[in-house]
Amino acid sequence: MFFQSLYHSVFQIDHKNYNTLLRVFVLFFVLFFSVPKATAQGFFNKEKVENNRNYLDQRRWSWGYYLGFSNLDFKIDRFEEADQILVNKNIGFNVGLIGNVKLHKYLDLRLEPGVIFSNRSFEFTQFGDDLLSRNRETRSSYIYIPLVLKVSTKRLNNFKPFVSGGIAYVNNLSGNENSPDDNAVNQFRLKTSNYFYEIGFGFDFYLEYFKFTPSIKGVFAINNELVPDKDPNSPWTSNIDNLATRGIFINFSFQ
Repeated sequence: MFFQSLYHSVFQIDHKNYNTLLRVFVLFFVLFFSVPKATAQGFFNKEKVENNRNYLDQRRWSWGYYLGFSNLDFKIDRFEEADQILVNKNIGFNVGLIGNVKLHKYLDLRLEPGVIFSNRSFEFTQFGDDLLSRNRETRSSYIYIPLVLKVSTKRLNNFKPFVSGGIAYVNNLSGNENSPDDNAVNQFRLKTSNYFYEIGFGFDFYLEYFKFTPSIKGVFAINNELVPDKDPNSPWTSNIDNLATRGIFINFSFQ
């Protein structure tokens, strides 16, 4: 099939995974079009069944909270293309609050302070089978405080897409910037105070008693998070020019 060949060439997905993705897509398609007619009318049909019109859309201030998942990585820039530095990632968890002020019918300014729990580790391949020197773990608990501008489209009954972007102050509670220990004693050090920017998109669904918003965001560190080892010729940090977090947030908000 043409589409199967396209998937293989672009995404390197094998036959088994291709079939799995196809089954998931078909299942989603069937479930989506099996939604009860009354629910579908509320979200998409021309007949207007508008929930929370006065409460959320006309209030200048509104509040809420969010829960979600994160997948954080590191972007590593090296002075020389020597042995690889691999980053092993795990799914993290994030939770926070939302303060929203409406600036315009289609424009909102939001403060979304939250906490992110993440676990990543490095593999320095130059050390070969010496696992003690090869592996370095970085457990991070971030206080994440973004100021976000949200730009929405016109509301279609109880459905409204949007895009967002903002900047954030990020405090790494697990940061060990001032620790006297470094990689010589198995301690990989990261800065405590950092700055990120984020871009994303999502969809507001207006339910009877609240607004539910799934969203996806890309987050990117602006500053270098690395604290170099005291030894200028350290085999762990001397070849790293810049180390910056990048990742994806999948959040589910309730207002």
